[in-house]
Amino acid sequence: MPESVKTSRQGPIFEVILDRPKANAIDGATSRAMSEAFVTFRDDPNLRVAILTGAGTRFFSAGWDLKAAAEGATIEEDFGPGGFGGLSELPNLNKPVIAAANGMAVGGGFELLLAADLVIAAEHAEFFLSETRMGVIPDSASFRLPKQLPRPLAMEMLLTGRHYSAREVQGLGLINQVVQGPEVMDAARAIAAEILKGAPLAVEATKEIVRMGEGMPVAECYRTMRSKGFPTFERLLVSEDIQEGPRAFAEKRDPVWKGR
Repeated sequence: MPESVKTSRQGPIFEVILDRPKANAIDGATSRAMSEAFVTFRDDPNLRVAILTGAGTRFFSAGWDLKAAAEGATIEEDFGPGGFGGLSELPNLNKPVIAAANGMAVGGGFELLLAADLVIAAEHAEFFLSETRMGVIPDSASFRLPKQLPRPLAMEMLLTGRHYSAREVQGLGLINQVVQGPEVMDAARAIAAEILKGAPLAVEATKEIVRMGEGMPVAECYRTMRSKGFPTFERLLVSEDIQEGPRAFAEKRDPVWKGR
């Protein structure tokens, strides 16, 4: 894995750090390395929550590497199985990802936040989509933002390139917490610790249902559930953990989850 992507394990927490000075921009090799990291996270049963952040304090990520683009790289190159940044298109990722925005999230960097499940942002961070001014499109954001914001607000963000502060983006509902810069990773780890209190299969089944059900009407979600169309949920139903939760409650003790 190239030095631009660093990973570490803190027990069941998997931390991915984008470290590519000066702006943590992402070229093809970096994106493929990020895909490799998130595939590892997805497929390792000992890992339960991921935190994605950038090195330094100025940039979370400036998105697509425009210098590489100027030298001939295209947006159609191989970015790895997870798509750009390793996260936006990775199939069957049912474990939660927390984005810790330590600084500016620009273009594809902002799109990585939209692909995450929870977002912590440094108070000084800024967010904007600059693609149309570069002659390209914010494809992932074009898919995701209109599902997360009222259409006029999504279109303003997609088309104008306006800079938004962390507080503004939090007010739009796209950020969970805004903290002082040095506290970003501590806040992300604190949320991860809260997630880890839940049963592993229950957490994964919840994300699976949210992920698969986003484009379905509610009635279809129920039909899919009743026809056993959510495989992780089906594993949960026959797991030891689904019995452990009520038993621990009745015995007035903390549950001991086995993930099976």
